[in-house]
Parts: sequence; C-alpha cells; structure tokens
Amino acid sequence: MGSRSVTEDEFAMAEACLDQFAGDMIVRKSRDLGYPTNQKSKLISFYKWLSGSGINLAMVNNAGDPFNIHGSHPNSLVFEREVIEYFGPLYGFDLNDLWGIVTFSGTDGNNHGIYFGEKYLESKTQMKPIVYVSDSAHYSTRRLADLQNLDLRLIPSDVHGCMIPEELEKALEPEKPALVVFAMGTTFKGGVDDQDRLNAVLDKYPSMAVYRHIDAALFGGYIPHSEFRDVLDRNIHPFDSIAISGHKYFGMDEPAGVFLTTMEIKNNQNPFSVSYLNGSMPMINCSRSALSPLKLWWIIKHTSEESFAEQTKTMLETAKWLKSEFDRLGVPAWLEPMSNTVYFKRPGQEICEKYDLAPDYDERLGGGLSHIVVMQHVSRDHLAPFLEEFRMSTNSAIE
Repeated sequence: MGSRSVTEDEFAMAEACLDQFAGDMIVRKSRDLGYPTNQKSKLISFYKWLSGSGINLAMVNNAGDPFNIHGSHPNSLVFEREVIEYFGPLYGFDLNDLWGIVTFSGTDGNNHGIYFGEKYLESKTQMKPIVYVSDSAHYSTRRLADLQNLDLRLIPSDVHGCMIPEELEKALEPEKPALVVFAMGTTFKGGVDDQDRLNAVLDKYPSMAVYRHIDAALFGGYIPHSEFRDVLDRNIHPFDSIAISGHKYFGMDEPAGVFLTTMEIKNNQNPFSVSYLNGSMPMINCSRSALSPLKLWWIIKHTSEESFAEQTKTMLETAKWLKSEFDRLGVPAWLEPMSNTVYFKRPGQEICEKYDLAPDYDERLGGGLSHIVVMQHVSRDHLAPFLEEFRMSTNSAIE
C-alpha cells in the first residue's frame, strides 16, 4: 500500500480536537480541589528553554545508574544524581551513603522500596519477609505486594487513618523478617503513622530482621520545610528508604518522584550486571525518563528554601482556616496534625463532581466523606465559591 499524506483539513481537525481538550483541562484545573496536585507550575520557563535548546528533538534515555555513569549514550544521569543529592540530606541521608533514582511515580517509588526491602532482608536472612502496612495507606502497597508475590498483613487503622500499634503487634510473626511500610500522610485523611510507637513494637523482637520503607508521596515534599521536619529525619526516626512524589508538592506536570535509600541497601541487591551498560543495574526499570530529572532539577534550582518554607506555611495555614470555616457552618470536618488535607461530611453529587472531590466512607464518622487537599494553588479566594455553594446546598437540604 502507498503512503497517505494528511490533508490540511484533517490536520486542522486534529488541532481543534487538542484545543478543545486543552480548554477543558484549564477549566477543570481551576476547580481542582480533591486531589494532591500543585497547579502553580514553575515549568513555563523550562519549556521555553526546552523548545529553543534542540534537545526536544533528541531521544534521551536514562538507562543506567546515576551513581555509576558509563558510556556515552544521550542521558541526563548527571542531573538525576544532582536531584538525588539535593533531596537526600532533607531526610537525613549521608551523601557518602546515599543512592537513589528519579521514579516514574509514587507507586514506582513504593515498588522500589518493597523490592529493595525484600531483596535486602532475603540477603540477610535467606527468608522472604512479610509486608505490614496500614489499611489506610495508599492502595499501591497492596497491589505491589501482590505483584511481587509477597505475603501481606493489612493492619487496621484508627479513626485518624494511622496504623494501630497494638494491631501491628497482633499481626507480627517475629520468626520471619518484617518489611514495614509507614504512611507519612495517608491518602484520604492525611494521617501520619506514629513511628515511635510502631518502632517500640518492633523493638520488642530484637532478633527479627526489619526493613522500614516510608511512603511520603505528598507530605514528603513539604514536611522538610516545616516545623515537623524531624518526623522524616532518619537520624531521629530510622528508616531504610523513602518515596516522594514530584507531581504533587513540587508542581511537575506529569507523574514522577524520587526514591532514596543507602548504598548499603543498594549493595545488597541482586547485582544484575548488564554488559551493554557496563555496570550493575539495581533499579527495576531499564529505560527511564531523562526529562523528569531535568524538570525536577529546574524546579529546585528556581525555588529557594525560603520559598518552599513560605509555600508550606501558607498551605498549612489555609488548611486550618478551611477547617474553621466548616466549623462555622456547623459541618463535621477534621484536620490531622501535619496535614494539608481537610476531610468532611460528603456533600451532594453535583458539588463533588464540579470540584473533583474524592469519596470515602467511615461509619465511625457518620458515613460518606469527601476531602480537600490544600495545595499551593488553593487559596482562600479559590475556596470561597466552593464554600458558598456548600453552604447553600446544606441550607437547602435542611429546608
């Protein structure tokens, strides 16, 4: 068959379709309250640079270890390593004992945390571990334990969304290694697992090998810039690896994140020496995005520590204000310590759809719930129309 060229009319129709899609996304962006995305992107200048640089016309692939760079294929591994070395000290990692990668998502980071934890514990004990995680933690841990064919213990959480230490102790099998996933900001309620109390349970069994992975997808972005920074300092609360999202607090325009661990953990993985990359490749993925590290690098180079601290302060203060507004309206609402997520009695479906409010259900709190995640773009002025519609719908329901 001969090749068929695209007509001008077909090209125009395709562009019109994309324009309609873009317009719809801009409208939805303005009402995005229910999910943890930062809609105040700093990447406009990045894309101006990208389109003028010529690199947007090149295939660049981070197939390799950013801490063991070999070969000359086009990659951004040098920038990826700089990103890892920026984030590491924020969570108490020593630069001399740090390894990590820029991931495709928070789930990818958790996948590496579970995979690295399983291989590390198996190398030390010759036994597969049991995975322990709260039933309020992100659902990815359950899926990933299933993917990796690991035994999973789902630990009940309290009304605040935190793993219950006594329930962890009931579920423990001390004769087997424990791979514990701590949630630093549960998906819906924003609960933070109490590491001190949970570690006290684990410490009762000194012969049990333990690996601790932190899922800090959203909270991991802003907690280091807040008064709560100590909860994610591994020198104070020891953990072995952590996953943070780049597309939440940091304002990336596509899913990405960071996985951090130690060289000691990395060196106890299956080596998987790859001849054509001239080195050991411990990460799960082979081809990896070279653009995501550049975007994260751009964001951290264009944002001061003072700016991150101010963004965090404003988010947390706005969340407290929102909680007080619900209180003023007489609407049951809750805000956990360290959290930017206010959850409340679920309104009518029309409001939920308009403002993209995620659903949940907890009989202990009266049934149906929704939440608002107060990100950088969610100001008091931004929330005013929602609160007014919520008030009117509540009054209408009473009448």
